[in-house]
Amino acid sequence: MNQIVILKYLYLILVSLLFAGCTTTPAGEYVPFYQASTEKPYADVLAELEIAISEHNFRITGHSRVGKVIRERGTVDFPEYDTLQFCNLTHAKTLLQMSPHAVRFMPCNIVTYQYQGKTIVRTHLMPTDSDNAELNAFATKMNQKLKDIVDFAVE
Repeated sequence: MNQIVILKYLYLILVSLLFAGCTTTPAGEYVPFYQASTEKPYADVLAELEIAISEHNFRITGHSRVGKVIRERGTVDFPEYDTLQFCNLTHAKTLLQMSPHAVRFMPCNIVTYQYQGKTIVRTHLMPTDSDNAELNAFATKMNQKLKDIVDFAVE
């Protein structure tokens, strides 16, 4: 197989993983997303994401610099792709006490990537239509925090 075909397959796998968030969703369950884009420099968006995450009292638990690593391995013109994972243990405890199954929404995850001259910032939101009213209220508040973090980074 030639190198271009291999790179195309790797690219498709990478994009699939980024959009899937490296997790699976139970059959029939819809996971909503929130996305915004900007023409700001990519590094500025990442820096502002880190600030916004911290200002909302979350701690970054992981940062995958997928695009950078692929470029370092020889694909010089590969675009930027990053994922940031973050968590707040107080929120996590509250969520898990309401529903142990909600662990599948942790940690919070934001993907950032370049596409057609723009920087895209995308996060999954928590479903707000469960049978648990308390969990739905929590999810609504958490979703607003996630949207605020994304919006801060792209403004």
